[in-house]
Order: sequence, then structure tokens, then C-alpha cells
Amino acid sequence: MQKPDVRVKKQLRANFPTSIMNLRAAAILFGIDLVIGMSGYILLEDYKILDALYMTVITVATVGFTEVHPLSEAGRFFTSIYILVNIGIFAYILAVFSYYIIQGEIFKTMHDNLINNKVDKLKNHIILCGFGRFGQEVASQLTAQKMPFVVIEHDASKIELMQQIDPNMLYVFEDATHEEALLKAGLERARAVISALPADSDNVFIVLTARQINPTVRIISRVAELKSQKKLIKAGADHAVMPEQIGGFYMATLITKPGAVEFFYFITNEYESDIGFEEIGFNDLPAAMQSLSIGEMRIRERTGANVIGFKDALGRYTVNPGPDVCLFPGASFILLGNHEQLEKLSEFFGKG
Repeated sequence: MQKPDVRVKKQLRANFPTSIMNLRAAAILFGIDLVIGMSGYILLEDYKILDALYMTVITVATVGFTEVHPLSEAGRFFTSIYILVNIGIFAYILAVFSYYIIQGEIFKTMHDNLINNKVDKLKNHIILCGFGRFGQEVASQLTAQKMPFVVIEHDASKIELMQQIDPNMLYVFEDATHEEALLKAGLERARAVISALPADSDNVFIVLTARQINPTVRIISRVAELKSQKKLIKAGADHAVMPEQIGGFYMATLITKPGAVEFFYFITNEYESDIGFEEIGFNDLPAAMQSLSIGEMRIRERTGANVIGFKDALGRYTVNPGPDVCLFPGASFILLGNHEQLEKLSEFFGKG
């Protein structure tokens, strides 16, 4: 017979204490024990409620204080049985309490509750599924851009790594392919979902589930194989990103157009430049501006930001659109500016 894997046995031993050391079960057991003791003294000795509670507590604790009044034979018999039974009950309650204090479980529970409360308050945030190498880079960029996000990860070692990188990073310790995990991360209130799992099949499942729960959420998925890109788009992803493809394009362009690539890297690198991009859609415009052209809005004159691109409802782009271009439903402007200019832009369009 094949011997069980050593790692499996260690995992079973690690999980065993938490399966029996249940704080809630101990509290319920203690409550039932008190009710039984009080009921016995009230029925057998005709004690008042406070007297019965006192007698029950000193009996459970075996401290040996004076009885309220001498017990009858039935009362002494009940007390004897009650003490014997409570030796085991009290030992279990004490063991549970010691485990939660010594092992730090009570503080872990408090920490988890704090994290869950913060996640429940998130709105218009980003859900990042997976904290592997790709997910870590995404999290780093989101943190640098000060965008609220929550990570869904089921690997305990990656959760520990996450806490080492940033103790304030929010997470849901669940499997991202489970619908419950996405709901717990606030999918119904989320702005976007980034699925960064290594397996395309898992990413497809996440995309399908997320799109079904929140039809308007923006979904970006990692893709490992080129043939899976179309599947992810059909499943509901707005973008399917293949890191190797982007990396290859970037490296090749560094040979043919190094200056352009370095300039783009400069203006998008949060650590070296405060220049950034903003996308303004038709629905972002105040009603009074929805019929105005770029020239009539006087965006550059009022904010300093420049309109460098126009995207129509079909996703086609026009670079440096003319002053007569207007937005319509489904279309948007791409604007470039520094931090101060983009702040003025948000105020100008009422997004701030």
C-alpha cells in the first residue's frame, strides 16, 4: 500500500486544531451549560435566578465558595454529576480560549473582519483576480496610481507575500473562479475586473461569471495562448492581454523607434513623470456640452489638457481630431496632460 504524502499528513495535522477549536461552539456550549446548571438549582433547590447563577458559576469554576443554603440530597447529587460533567466542558473551553490567544487566531479573526468591512465599503473599485507575478505587477501599478482595488487569492503563501509588500492591501481569501468570491469582493459595485490567473480556462470562467453578474463592468483578462483571445472576448472580456505579445512588440519597437517608446514610457511612468491620460466619454459630459465640438468646448484654453485622440462607437481611433469633432453616444476623447491639468479637466467636466 502506498504511504500518504508527507505534505498531506502535515496539512491534515495543521488543519486538525482549527476544526475542533471552534470559539463559537465553545461559547454556545458554555451558554447551554449555564442554563442547565441554573435550571437544576431553580427546580431542585427553589433558588432565585441570581442565586442559581451564582451557584452555577462557582460550581463550574470549582472555586469552592459558600453555598447559598445547604443543599438537599437531590441538590448534592445534581451538583456532583454537574461537577464531573463540567471537568470536560471547562477543559475544552479553556483549551479553545488558550488556542485562540496563543496561536493568535483571535487577532487573525479581528484582522479578517477589519479587511472584510473595508472591502464592503468599496465602490467604483477594481477587482484583481490572482496575485502571481503578473498580478503583482498590476497591483503595483494600481497602488502607484492610487486606484482602489481588492485582490482575490486562494494561496495562503501569496496572501502572506501581499501583506509583506503592503499591509494595507485589501484581499479576499477565496478562489476567484467561485461566484461567491467575486460577490464578496464587491463585483456589483466594481468599476473593473482584471483576471490575471495563469490558466486561460480559469480566466474564461471568471469573465463569464463577472459579465453575468455585472453587465456594465469593464473586464480585462490575461491570456496565455493566442488561440484563447477570441474565446475570452466572446465570453465578455473587453480586452484580452497576452503579456508575451506586448513584451515582444515593446522590445521590437525599441529597435525601430527607441525615442518614441522611451517618451511613451516617460509619460506613463508614475515614478518619473506626472503626465497622464484621461478618457472622457459622451455620458461624462454635462448635458449642456454634449452637442459642442472640441473647438466650442475650448478644453485646452480652459484646462491646459490636449485632445490627442477620438474613439468612435465601433472602437476606431482618430489621432489629433480636428476642432469640429463632436462626441456622440459610445464615443470618447483621449486627453493628455499633467496632474494639475487633468485635475482641472475633471472639475471642468464635473467629474471631480
